[in-house]
This record gives sequence, C-alpha cells and structure tokens, in this order.
Amino acid sequence: MARRSVLFAPGDQPEKLRKAADSGADVVVFDLEDAVVPDRKQAAREAVRDVLATVESTCELCVRVNPVDDGAARDLSVVLSGGEPDSVMAPKVPDADAVETVAGMLAERDASVPVLALVESAAGVLHAEAIAAADATDALLFGAEDLAGDLGATRTESGREVAHARQHALLAARAAGVDAIDTHYPAYEDEAGLREAATEARRLGYDGKMAIHPAQVPVVNAAFTPDDEAIAWARRIIEASEAADERARGVFVVDGEMIDAPQVRQAERILARAAE
Repeated sequence: MARRSVLFAPGDQPEKLRKAADSGADVVVFDLEDAVVPDRKQAAREAVRDVLATVESTCELCVRVNPVDDGAARDLSVVLSGGEPDSVMAPKVPDADAVETVAGMLAERDASVPVLALVESAAGVLHAEAIAAADATDALLFGAEDLAGDLGATRTESGREVAHARQHALLAARAAGVDAIDTHYPAYEDEAGLREAATEARRLGYDGKMAIHPAQVPVVNAAFTPDDEAIAWARRIIEASEAADERARGVFVVDGEMIDAPQVRQAERILARAAE
C-alpha cells in the first residue's frame, strides 16, 4: 500500500483520532509522543487502545510510541491489550539498536507489525543507513523540525540548513529498499507552499510526506500521485523498452531522448505507484 500521506493525530483526543482515520490519508498515526503532554500519557494510551479496537478504516493505522527509554514499553502494553495497529512508529531513533529494541518489545507482546523509524536528530541522520537496514524497519521518515533544534539551526524557507540530512535520509531508505517519507510542512493553512514542498519531495525521490492537519492530506496525495502525462510517458518508455529487448538493444530513443535502464526503472516506479 502506498504511503503518500502520513497524518498525525493526538492520542488523547478520540474524536480527532476517528476524524483522521476517515481523512483519506494513506497512513494515520495515533500519536502518543509529542502531541501529548506528560500528565495525559496514560489517558492517551487508553484512548488509542479503544479507538483502534472500534474504528473502521481502510488506511494504515500506526501508533507513534514514546522513545524506548521514555515510555515505549508502557505505551505498547496498554495499546496492544486491545489489538494490533498496522504499524508502530519509533520517534527520535538514534541508531539501529533502538529499532531492534522496539521490535523486541513487540515480539514480547506477540505483536508482529513493522516499525516506521523517524530520524530527527544528528545521531539519527548519521546512523540512517543502519536504521533503514534494520530488519524491522519498513519506512524511514525524516523529521526536519526536531533535527534543526538538535543542530541549533534556524529553519529557513529554503531548507538549506537540513538539505544534506534530507538527502542522506532518502539515500539510506533507497539503499535499504524501504519507504522514504519527507518531513511535514508546518504552515498547514498555506496550501500553495505545501504543494510546492510536496512536489519538491517527490522530485527528490521521496515516496510521501508527513502531514499535521487533515486539510493537508489531499494536497500531499495529489503531489505523490502520478498524473496523466507522467503515466503516458512511462507507458511509452515501457513499450519502447520491450521492443528494444526484442531487438537486443540496451539503449533506445523515446520523444527524442536517449533512454536506458535508469529511465526504465523510473517508468516502472511510476506505473507501480499509479496502480496502487
């Protein structure tokens, strides 16, 4: 299933959890971490458990637990007592050991779900390759806001202060063969800015983008869904590739452009995404 949009909802607000599950997002994250103040953590765990047990949704339902040394075990003990989510998100992942620790916690509770690893610190970015390659990791998510805070950097409209880390996270995900999810766009009322940021992320190679408000979901989904022009181009490439294979040619021409294996792989990805 595609992970174009990854929408977060606060775990201690059941009505927002249910609304998010019906938002059209590909992944909805019931958040037990940053969206919940410390004295509401237990109430949030119970709310997430209860909503997971009753909500009907076709999206991927994920639970973001707290860090492994700050509540993850308690989160899972309560949430899993009512059933399993489709995935679990590990925040502020500093290294592959943290992913394996979450996977171990899940195994101890007889839960078999993938881990979505959120890289949002200097340590996490530097260890992104190992984090993405961990057996339990199914997606690598890049968090720019926390990273900027960890670096002591000032966020800018251009994003140049996190550009290297953003590319590094993408490379790590691609090398490991897991989904790459880009950071959220904080100005949730700025539709044009979000569209531009999501389109840029898609062009870089990201599979999807995090969202913090249901209104962002349609914009993000559209940005990561191939349009008719892209699909038509991909079909021409595949048809020409098949014809070239019959003639034992590795390089061929489409629309006046020399085409070989990299463009064929891109065309295959576009058609696969269009079919999802």
